[in-house]
Amino acid sequence: MRNIIATLLLLSFVAPSAFAQQRRKAAPPRRAAGPAVVAAPQAKNSPLRQQVNQALALARGGQYEQASNALFQLARRSELQAERPQLKYVLGLMLMEMKLNQVAAFQFVDVIRMGNSKYVKNAIEKLSIVADNLGDDTLLNYAVSKVDLNDFPANNRDMLYFRIGEIKMKAREFAKASELFSKVSSGSRYYNQALFNRGTAELEGNQVDMAMQTFQTLLASRDGAPVTDTNRVASQIAIARALYQKQDWDGAIDAYAQVPRDHFLWHDGLFESSWAMLRAARFRSVLSNFQSLHSSYYDDFYIPESLLLRSIVYLYICKYDEMEKVLSLFENTYGPVRAKIGDFIRANTDAMAFYEEVEKGQTIKKTDKPVALRLPYNVVKNISEEGNVKRALYYIKRLNDEKTRIDANPGFRNTPVGQYALKVVNNRQRNAKLSVGDMAKAHMLNMRVELRDLYEQAGFIRYEMINGKKESLKMKLAGKDLPAEQIDEKIDRTFYVQNGYEYYPFQGEYWLDEIGNYHYLGKQSCE
Repeated sequence: MRNIIATLLLLSFVAPSAFAQQRRKAAPPRRAAGPAVVAAPQAKNSPLRQQVNQALALARGGQYEQASNALFQLARRSELQAERPQLKYVLGLMLMEMKLNQVAAFQFVDVIRMGNSKYVKNAIEKLSIVADNLGDDTLLNYAVSKVDLNDFPANNRDMLYFRIGEIKMKAREFAKASELFSKVSSGSRYYNQALFNRGTAELEGNQVDMAMQTFQTLLASRDGAPVTDTNRVASQIAIARALYQKQDWDGAIDAYAQVPRDHFLWHDGLFESSWAMLRAARFRSVLSNFQSLHSSYYDDFYIPESLLLRSIVYLYICKYDEMEKVLSLFENTYGPVRAKIGDFIRANTDAMAFYEEVEKGQTIKKTDKPVALRLPYNVVKNISEEGNVKRALYYIKRLNDEKTRIDANPGFRNTPVGQYALKVVNNRQRNAKLSVGDMAKAHMLNMRVELRDLYEQAGFIRYEMINGKKESLKMKLAGKDLPAEQIDEKIDRTFYVQNGYEYYPFQGEYWLDEIGNYHYLGKQSCE
């Protein structure tokens, strides 16, 4: 608040002579004939001049609601056209103080479009701040397109480096993005995310060793944090991904093993480590992972690829009966999912219908209350966790917060500026929801294509299974089949107990408290 008051003292308090000077510059030259040009009142004690002074005095005094209403009405007066950039800018400052960032953003955009040299730079700075608070990509892109980094205050440059870096990442300008993320200072609240994004940009640019160093720096910076600290866990997974990209399968597996089981990213790490285990030909280990991944505890996860991966592992060890079960599970689980996605897309053209499904999914996630969905919950959950959808939902939440603030203050809500603010927020809410609906539809279309491709792959895998069964039958008829001996038959129960396992002869059951503790005891069936 002190910074804004100081700004008002410097920028908003305009002496009467200055107002008169601005009006003289803005007024068109008089013509010999025709209607007279009505100039803004220039007299020191004119009623309009007094209203401006009173509004600015209210602003300097911290009476934000009264000041915003007065400034809003004055900014609409045609007689004060030359003073409009100042009035709109100060109005934006008042709305910022009231935490109405979306409404404030509109004022700063208007000032920027007016092009008044005295207020444009400050309006760009403030627009960048409110857009960052809202998480609105459209406003951020607009603000960033107007920014000259040399004119931007040093205390807000970290935010700007970070946001421009994100824009460069989306444009796949990875080298430029990495450079911008590297400029974010270690004391900034954006530092951890900037380090992670920098490493990701380096990985995307195939600079794996540089990415490893960046992720190691992030991990070291969180050394004193709890093992479940999200930045720490994210850095561990990122290191594992970098090692996987280097084709260091064993190193990647070890890195994934560092992810704690009680963190929400553990499931992602477990699935990714399964790929590394498959590439390293550690079939028993990867099958142990699948016992966890495919337990009913994770029924609401959308992971069709993992079932096909499991069937491929069974193919490698010639476990055709198990392979048949997994392929059938894939078809029985994701066949209905594919059909429901297709039916929903064909039945709905309005983006709002897609948003409403996402909104219902959010209600289930937050309250755990049953809500009737037209799509499978794992589909809706997966879509809501996509990066662009997640960011847009955050923006809608911030808009909801603004609407709540307005509705909670009837005295402000019933003023002209309050009604205007409510209209702005409602319109932005609707547009944002339609935008989320379009994103959700795009993701559903991608999921439908993905499932179609996976079904084709399942057909190829089934063909290989039939061939394998045929060859196995030939060997059996020739008396060359392998004895039914378990891989770990010679290892007794004490081995597992000593190594932290509880021994169960697995028969298809699962134990919620044992997620991640499975050890595959199947038998080799290949010659």
